[in-house]
Amino acid sequence: MTTMTETTNAARFREFKMPDVGEGLTEAEILKWFVQPGDTVTDGHVVCEVETAKAAVELPIPFDGVVHELRFGEGTTVDVGQVIIVVDVAPGSGDAAPDPAPAAEAPAPAAEPEPEAEAPKGRTPVLVGYGVAESSTKRRARKGTEAAPAAAAAAIQGEMNGHGTGAVVPEARPLAKPPVRKLAKDLGIDLATVSPTGEGGVITREDVHAAAAPAPAPEPVRAQPQIPAPAAAEDSPPPAVVASMGARETRIPVKGVRKAIAQAMVGSAFTAPHVTEFVTVDVTRTMKLVAELKEDKEMAGVRVNPLLIIAKALLVAIKRHPEVNAAWDEANQEIVRKHYVNLGIAAATPRGLIVPNIKDAQEQTLPQLAASLGELVSTAREGKTSPAAMAGGTVTITNVGVFGVDTGTPILNPGESAILAVGAIKLQPWVHKGKVKPRQVTTLALSFDHRLVDGELGSKVLADVAAILEQPKRLITWA
Repeated sequence: MTTMTETTNAARFREFKMPDVGEGLTEAEILKWFVQPGDTVTDGHVVCEVETAKAAVELPIPFDGVVHELRFGEGTTVDVGQVIIVVDVAPGSGDAAPDPAPAAEAPAPAAEPEPEAEAPKGRTPVLVGYGVAESSTKRRARKGTEAAPAAAAAAIQGEMNGHGTGAVVPEARPLAKPPVRKLAKDLGIDLATVSPTGEGGVITREDVHAAAAPAPAPEPVRAQPQIPAPAAAEDSPPPAVVASMGARETRIPVKGVRKAIAQAMVGSAFTAPHVTEFVTVDVTRTMKLVAELKEDKEMAGVRVNPLLIIAKALLVAIKRHPEVNAAWDEANQEIVRKHYVNLGIAAATPRGLIVPNIKDAQEQTLPQLAASLGELVSTAREGKTSPAAMAGGTVTITNVGVFGVDTGTPILNPGESAILAVGAIKLQPWVHKGKVKPRQVTTLALSFDHRLVDGELGSKVLADVAAILEQPKRLITWA
């Protein structure tokens, strides 16, 4: 009979694990759940949004059913391969449950993750994509207790309601909704120390704020959950945003996109020997061309700006000097020449700097390139850029001019040989045809990997880009 029950549960409840959403990433943070226990889902239904070291990604579930359990709350970092959601794929077929968790007795927050749900450290990270086989791994027992499942569940529920009993207490998780749990994490508050006042022993936002308040007197900052209370700063800084006494400092955890940026930039700066060259150029004719293209019927429906012409100029320069489009293979001690250009465009987003790229940009016409640039930028600003869109870049353009900056010394995107920085285009006095006249002028900066690109080659590429921007008709004669 026991074997029959276990077989029925295994067939009825399916687990969805955190997939490897791209480029061999090992973990992701759950940003937002779009479903709750009891919700009906179908194959392809987006259940949550997660943030990896590269981007925010929406995860669809690969089967139909009713959500039975959410194993982790919002703001939790989960390893690839860990179960994040359990779905009842045969609702109404019986009262059997996959485990003794008291989800039916507790309010909605009972769907919070439990420590025993974590995957063993020795797991093989074979999960890629969403086509995952069902897991046969049993949830490991709590430490220090050999109680029967029903007794263990009762003890956990009692601890959640504020009535601790015996050795199970240290492993139990207080009852709180995901937003409340995240608030406690941000404020550096251990939920086990908070006295619940909500119905059924649920910890409320007010409970967390009360626990965060200093002992002598409540601080006004309690009304602003985004600014942690001073009491949290008296202990060792927790792994969350922490404001010090008097809000003179703020500590922000380094994770997600920001962590990936830091690692990539440090690795690039101390691996590839950077060289940066500069040139100031009169782009008055380019600006006139941009104005004309905006009125051209062939360009209707796409965004036309100076970046479009600059991108095309760089592609032409690479065509004339293909040696610059390469990568250094340290492991094999080889220079890898690329016969395609995946043109990266550095984009500032709320989550940090990302560099999605236009695949095979060298094959695109000017209208196609304009459409690709527009789609790339809008997707990045919406936070919907996929990891695949940021992989495989060969050269990059960063437009610091949009911030009013004249130029800079850009750091190479890892694995690439060159990056072009474009400064602000300003009206300046310029000698034109022997006379000083007001002209549209900008400064370009090209950083390149000196292992791959000699000074002569780097200078020729930069000079070609400048020459095209000065005389855009070269786009026709040099292409």
